[in-house]
Amino acid sequence: MEREFFLLKLALIKGAGIITKWRIFEYAQTHQCFNFTASELRPLLSKRCDPFVFCNDWNFLTKEVLQQKLDGQKYITLDSPLYPKRLKEIPQPPFVLFYEGNIRLLQEEKIIAFVGSRNVSSYGREVVKKFVPPLAARGFTIVSGLAKGVDSCSHLTAMQAFGQTIGVVGCGLDICYPKEVFTIYWEMLKKQLVISEYPYGTPVRKYHFPMRNRIIAGLSQAVCVVEARARSGSLTTAQLTLDSGKEVFAFPGDILNGRSTGCLQLIQDGAKCVISIKDILEELPNFE
Repeated sequence: MEREFFLLKLALIKGAGIITKWRIFEYAQTHQCFNFTASELRPLLSKRCDPFVFCNDWNFLTKEVLQQKLDGQKYITLDSPLYPKRLKEIPQPPFVLFYEGNIRLLQEEKIIAFVGSRNVSSYGREVVKKFVPPLAARGFTIVSGLAKGVDSCSHLTAMQAFGQTIGVVGCGLDICYPKEVFTIYWEMLKKQLVISEYPYGTPVRKYHFPMRNRIIAGLSQAVCVVEARARSGSLTTAQLTLDSGKEVFAFPGDILNGRSTGCLQLIQDGAKCVISIKDILEELPNFE
């Protein structure tokens, strides 16, 4: 119980980023002790941390306060048997995953991500509608970030094809962002799965999106990129996927309108250019 309390406390603590939090956790594991004071942990904080906020929050987050804050929330910790093995393999995985829906979807082996532009064109939507259903029919669970555009289109298409889908968000699960995806979000809370590393009440922050993207990449066997512009968040997800030795698939697009510049760059850098479902399946022979 001490270790679980420690994991929950690290997940909720303010004043330190994920790298510092993992430094603290590894220090605790090395010493096989999970009951440190704020003063004992302060030397482990990086220069970017706010020691006053961290120490104040560490002292404030007693077991009673944590229990109160987590009341009504569903979650699994890093030590849970339901925590996905694939996600544990990424650098600094989340200590806690908060969820609504069918947590068993995290145990699926055949998980593939679809990511891309928030301002998706009719072409991008048609690509999603052409490729997601046959993958869903073959038992692939579709994971994405529940944003506008490619993300929400991928989730919706998977559900319409009677498939499974996982949404990863960058805020508390009591907040739907953006509001335009509320209908899809609500449906997924009931019948699919939505996860976050942030507890209730956590607002959207710009830096939450790359953190969310690392979870999408970590959960997935492969990532498909649809209509990504240069320097888009989708390219971050793709790069994280490549760094972990997994497959990245990119759909070619118009070279003139700029909507697919990121996809075309990925193809130049070695991502597989997809023009048929076979192009994806032949790279994942164990998942037919």
